[in-house]
Amino acid sequence: MPDDIFEHPRLAAVYDAHDPDRSDLDAYLAIAEEFGARSVLDVGCGTGTFALLLAGRGIEVTAVEPAGPSLDVARAKPGSERVRWNHGYATALPPMRVDLATMTANVAQAIIDPGDWQGTLRAVHAALRPGGQLVFETRVPAGCAWERWNRAASHQVSELPGEGAVESWVDLLDVSGPLVTFAWTFVFPSDGAVLTSVSTLRFRERDEVEADLLDAGYTVREVRDAPDRPGREFVFLARRPR
Repeated sequence: MPDDIFEHPRLAAVYDAHDPDRSDLDAYLAIAEEFGARSVLDVGCGTGTFALLLAGRGIEVTAVEPAGPSLDVARAKPGSERVRWNHGYATALPPMRVDLATMTANVAQAIIDPGDWQGTLRAVHAALRPGGQLVFETRVPAGCAWERWNRAASHQVSELPGEGAVESWVDLLDVSGPLVTFAWTFVFPSDGAVLTSVSTLRFRERDEVEADLLDAGYTVREVRDAPDRPGREFVFLARRPR
């Protein structure tokens, strides 16, 4: 099931305002332009920010998201009629052929079950045209990003539409091998509600991801550094062979 930060209607409604800096998407837009993509599958589209950026450039976009409230937010945004929205998982997509598939931000790491991960890779492979590309990011495990996931480093107060000054922070809950579990807490001043969303991410090594891609039928084209987070992210570019 999706985490509450995407699935709870109140949290989904303030997600964009809580995390307004989406400069991480610039690299994905550049890749879409680099490949000359005219059709894109956005896996785990969340509140639709990236899908709408692509559609605004005249690209045909299919977006899939398992969290209904996040998809409701996406569908209510200006220009949403230009995107084909799908409520569900990539493993249940209708037949299609796209030039490019993307998993931005935490999407790849949020698929923690190995069977679900392999199923997603294979389903995306089936949705790509021969020669089509898959691009996604995952944090470098050696960077131990979770060591910075604590209240002191993450505490913030954000003025959110309709809610006022919302206090939020993250707490690290558990590190078990490649699985890292943490919780976001939000305090809403209007009624004193305290909402907590627990998430688990899987940190995969580069050779593990490359092996998974090969098993799913891809050719690993390149592994790049994330331009906005040098040394902290692997950006995988894989191709469905012609």
